[in-house]
This record gives sequence, structure tokens and C-alpha cells, in this order.
Amino acid sequence: MTHDLVLYTHPMSRGRIARWMLEEVGRPYRTELLGYGDAMKAADYRAVNPMGKVPAIRHGDTVVTETAAICAYLADAFPEAGLAPPSGSFDRGPYYRWLFFAAGPVEAAVLNTALGVAVPPERKGMVGYGSMAEVLDTLEGAVAGRRYLVGDAFSAADLYVGAHLSWGMGFGLLERRPAFEAYVAHLDARPAARRAAAIDDALIEAAGGAKPAA
Repeated sequence: MTHDLVLYTHPMSRGRIARWMLEEVGRPYRTELLGYGDAMKAADYRAVNPMGKVPAIRHGDTVVTETAAICAYLADAFPEAGLAPPSGSFDRGPYYRWLFFAAGPVEAAVLNTALGVAVPPERKGMVGYGSMAEVLDTLEGAVAGRRYLVGDAFSAADLYVGAHLSWGMGFGLLERRPAFEAYVAHLDARPAARRAAAIDDALIEAAGGAKPAA
């Protein structure tokens, strides 16, 4: 597909993950910046995403919302970038597993922690992540001593998991375990990750804001 790519984002949002993914893809894209509040809730943007939130991407006539879905879509739309195991390969299973583990249990556990929501031990079976300790131990087992989650190649799963670990540790919502820090440091050193962060940090500074925690 050769249609134009458009990123709808705010530099202090999950749109940072989508931008990193676009930089890894390496195709030209246009950025539509949206402020929180009226701009995101305006009728013209709700025609893109009825939820009135970012990020979203448009690829020709195709609109994709939800950050994990954006990453998965871009990996498949541009297979030449090598950001997902080949369709039909056995590596596709763990690739999906860790991509959506971060989108589900990890994000839910971190946000509940940030909001001060405590799940009673007798009710943990009702939440998808069980407990924060179980989430962290599972993640540590996946990344300890490894550069990548699946085989020997970077994928959209690494990007998405790494972004959540970096954000969570930066804001004190996830333990700074040595395995997490080593894994994130390797991913943060990628040229595409640095380009994406520099773009969004410059947008924040131009607006007079503070950079996200590192």
C-alpha cells in the first residue's frame, strides 16, 4: 500500500509509541497535533476516532486506533520493515502473546496502581492481571537475559512492551528491576526510538511543557 500515512497525536500521550513505530517503519508520514479537550472532542476528529482520544493513524482510507492495534497493523502493512515474525510462523504466537500482554494485563495493572485502585486478594481472579507482582514476575521472566522477546529480532512486541516498561519505571509505577532496565536501555538506543523521542520532546518544549520522566 502506498497511501499517505497520518498520525493523530499529542506529544505527551501514547502517541509517542505510535510515532516510534512509524519511525521504525521508515515511511513518510504526516503529523496532526491535537490538544487535550476541545480539539480531541471536536466533531471532525471524532469522525476519525469517536472516543476523542489519541493516538490514531490513517493509512489511505483505513483508520486504526488503540496503540497496540496501530503497532500490529503497521508491522503487517509494511512487512519489509521486519517488525513482526512472518505470518504463519510459530514465532507469531509469542509475538502476539507479549504484544497483547502489555496491552491488557500490564496496562491495567499499572493504571490501577497509578489510580490507587487496590484489588482485594480474594477478588484478584476477577481482573485479567491477577496482581502486580504476578505481572512483574511474568515480564521479568520474558526479558531477563534477552535482547528481544521473540527469537533474535526486534519486533513491534519489543517496542510496545519496552515503551510500557520505560514509562512505568520513569513515573515510579513499575519496579526498576535490573532485567527491565537492561532490556529498556537496549531498545531506547535504537535510532528510530531516539528520533521519535526527539521529535515529541521538541514539540513539548515548543509548547512550554516538561519532558516526560525518563
